Amino acid sequence: MNVLVVGGRGQLGRSLAARGAVPVDVDELDITKPFELPACDLVINAAAYTAVDKAESERDRAFAINRDGAANLARACTARGIPMIHVSTDYVFDGTATRPYREDDPTAPQSVYGESKLAGERAVLDAGHTVVRTSWLFAEGGPSFVHTMLRLGRERPVLRVVADQHGCPTYAGDLADALLALKASGLYHYCNDGATTWHAFATEIMAAAHLPTRVDAITTAEYPTPARRPAYSVLDTSKIRALGIRPPSWRIGLARVVEDALSRR
Repeated sequence: MNVLVVGGRGQLGRSLAARGAVPVDVDELDITKPFELPACDLVINAAAYTAVDKAESERDRAFAINRDGAANLARACTARGIPMIHVSTDYVFDGTATRPYREDDPTAPQSVYGESKLAGERAVLDAGHTVVRTSWLFAEGGPSFVHTMLRLGRERPVLRVVADQHGCPTYAGDLADALLALKASGLYHYCNDGATTWHAFATEIMAAAHLPTRVDAITTAEYPTPARRPAYSVLDTSKIRALGIRPPSWRIGLARVVEDALSRR
């Protein structure tokens, strides 16, 4: 099957390309402008404006890519009769849940980034295509939270990391495998197995890299950011698991990414 991945230079795009997808990026296909869609059997949209904090002051740019670009691509796919999978985010939720979020739970994004991604979801679903929400993505080569922590862990004896935001890390290679295996349409959640916090994730990163850096727990209030993050954004993956797509532990992917990062030093 000939798979085209839009946003081919990002973490997910590179992971899909490593599995045989044809990557294109903004210099070859800018989804915010008129474009000619290459011939293919499936389009996966991994293109996104992901600068969460910067989006608060660049609302128009975030919506141009995350909403309008997704809508443009969905319309082009519909016109050509090509199925499309659009990748979205846990930031469409408000973070007040006490159990993992299901696909049919109410959305209430708390940031411009989340609002723009939700608008893109709706455009894609309205066009009859598929949306897969994911969370806390990381991959070989970065940039990601993992790579930031590894860099800071080598530079500092102590790190202070937020411990009251809960979610699920997702290795981009596992997400890529899931997207390529997904044959059903609709709205799905995919993240790796194992809810955690940013603090606990950072602690695991230091351990995987054998760094002696101490990781201290802080609250969100102690680390203010322009954009609000959901305090709890664990995704329920029961729906995609029922299709036989079973996410492994994020620790397996973390080991691969840390090994890769250390080998590049």
